[in-house]
Amino acid sequence: MEEDVFFGEKTFQHYCAEFIKHSQKIGDGWEWRASKDCSDGYMCKTHFQVKNGTAMSHQGTSAQVQAFLPVEEALDPPLDDFEVTETTTAAEVIKYEYHVLYSCSYQVPVLYFRASFLDGRPLALKDIWEGVHECYKTRLLQGPRDTITQQEHPILGQPFFVLHPCKTSEFMTPVLKNSQKINRNVNYITSWLSMVGPVVGLNLPLSYATAASQDEGSVSGQDSSIERKSLEEH
Repeated sequence: MEEDVFFGEKTFQHYCAEFIKHSQKIGDGWEWRASKDCSDGYMCKTHFQVKNGTAMSHQGTSAQVQAFLPVEEALDPPLDDFEVTETTTAAEVIKYEYHVLYSCSYQVPVLYFRASFLDGRPLALKDIWEGVHECYKTRLLQGPRDTITQQEHPILGQPFFVLHPCKTSEFMTPVLKNSQKINRNVNYITSWLSMVGPVVGLNLPLSYATAASQDEGSVSGQDSSIERKSLEEH
C-alpha cells in the first residue's frame, strides 16, 4: 500500500498530465509549467473570487470584474449564469493562484497558493484563515503552524502560502485502500486535491472523479512497477 501513498516525481507528473487532460476538456484552467531547466515543474491555476464568496474561473470572470484587470489579464466573455452586483469593486475581488508541486521530502503532492486583491495588495495569513470554511477551521486551528504557513516557493523563490503535507499519507491511505477494495482506479491528484482544495477555496467539478476512474487504468500498475524497478536498481 505504501507504494501507492508515496511515489516518485515521474509518477506525480503522470497523474498531473491526466488531470490536466480532463481540465482542458471542461475548460477548468489548469496547466503545467516547467522549471527553467525543464527537469521539474508544477501544475497551476488562476482563480478569481468575489469577497462575499462567489467563485469565478479564469474563463468565467464577469465583464465588471474584467474592468479592474490589467490589459494583459482581460478575459473572454463571462459565463451566462454568473452575475456580479453593481457594487463590486476591485478591492472586493480576490485573485488566487494555486500551484501543485511535488515534495521530494514527503514524496507526495503539496498545494502552494497566494492571494491578492486586483490592485496588487496581498492577503495576509490572518485573511487566509478568515476565508477558511467553518467546517475545516476548528480542526486546523488546533495546530495552525502545522497546516497553513507561508514559505518560499521552491521553484519561483517567491513567498507563497502552503498546506503542510505532513498529514497527507494519513488521510490518503484510507481513500486508496477503499479504491482497491472496490476495485476502482483513482487519480491520486484528483482524490487528494478534492480533499485539500476546499480548505482554501478550491473546489473540483464532479466530472474529475468520473474521468479519473476511466483514464487511470494503467497508472497504478505501470508507474508503480517503474518505481519498484528504480528502487531495486538502487
